[in-house]
Amino acid sequence: MSKRNGVRFATLAAAVVLDVLFFRPIGDPAVAPGFLSFAHGDFAAAMALQESHNQDLLGIPGVAGTAVGIGMNGLPVVKVYLAHTRVLGLPASLDGHEFVTEVTGRFHALGDMPSSAEDGGGPAAARSGDDTDPRRSFPRPVPIGVSTGQVDVTAGTIAARVVSGEDVFALSNNHVYANRNAANLGDRILQPGTVDGGVNPDDAIGTLHDYEPIRFCAPFPTCPSNRIDAAIAATSTDQLGNSTPSNGYGTPRSTTTAARLGMEVQKYGRTTGHTTGKITGINATLNVGFRDGTARFVGQIMISGGGFSGPGDSGSLIVSGGSGANARQPVGLLFAGSQSSTVANPIDVVLKRFDVTIDGS
Repeated sequence: MSKRNGVRFATLAAAVVLDVLFFRPIGDPAVAPGFLSFAHGDFAAAMALQESHNQDLLGIPGVAGTAVGIGMNGLPVVKVYLAHTRVLGLPASLDGHEFVTEVTGRFHALGDMPSSAEDGGGPAAARSGDDTDPRRSFPRPVPIGVSTGQVDVTAGTIAARVVSGEDVFALSNNHVYANRNAANLGDRILQPGTVDGGVNPDDAIGTLHDYEPIRFCAPFPTCPSNRIDAAIAATSTDQLGNSTPSNGYGTPRSTTTAARLGMEVQKYGRTTGHTTGKITGINATLNVGFRDGTARFVGQIMISGGGFSGPGDSGSLIVSGGSGANARQPVGLLFAGSQSSTVANPIDVVLKRFDVTIDGS
């Protein structure tokens, strides 16, 4: 997003978010002396500052991305994600504002991993005697959160059953269902994915119906912006259910909710199953590596939590944690991660792109 657009966004958001900057007095231990800090709830101004510096920051070798998070003082702060500990050339401040760094490693798509990936995949997993193993072949209708992929893709995860009128679709990522733009509409989608023993056409549960193309950095002089890595496959309620296996979170709600910093979330995926984490960054801009290139994503959600995701979990639906009426509300579509973090598209942007809704409870 350009600096002009970032400022425009901040101005619009200021109608509902107090847009005030203040200077922390020297001696306040919550922030380093001499640095400007944002007021409570002033996320719009923090986002505008982040976006105005994104291009310069991401041009520094070793910077993997940026986001807005919560600092040690409990106030909004710009976060800079680093690929390693020895990144040179970072500025002392952003227009006088302190920022924080976090060593995450580089971000990579978490689906269509090489078939030699040591993630417990392979036909043996597909023949597992564990009825809840998300890598196995399931009786139809198959649950959500389990192994899937286009015929030329190793494996990813079914996010959810989504609907548009009477039409029924399986939701996942572009790189899981559209093979990084290389697939053709009508290609068969399998459950399980080929790395888990899926065979075309016997294990088909649907066909590729639509996808949002991924725009890669090369050959462009600057990286184009992507907002989602998503695709849908035409299927039916006879082929696809709308709940996870019994060891998952169950059925997602049909009503979505926006990502919030500090929100507890959960997901069920092909590789790591049912896991929980916490949203620690919003409005993230990241360079994400795929098998054949790098793509830049903007407006993303960052989740922290050891073991929240792994290779093969791409496509998992991320829902709110906890219990009661606010639990299991869709928040994001998982598509990438690093050694310590998981990245998701905001689910409302995904659903709007395909004009579908979650077929849930």
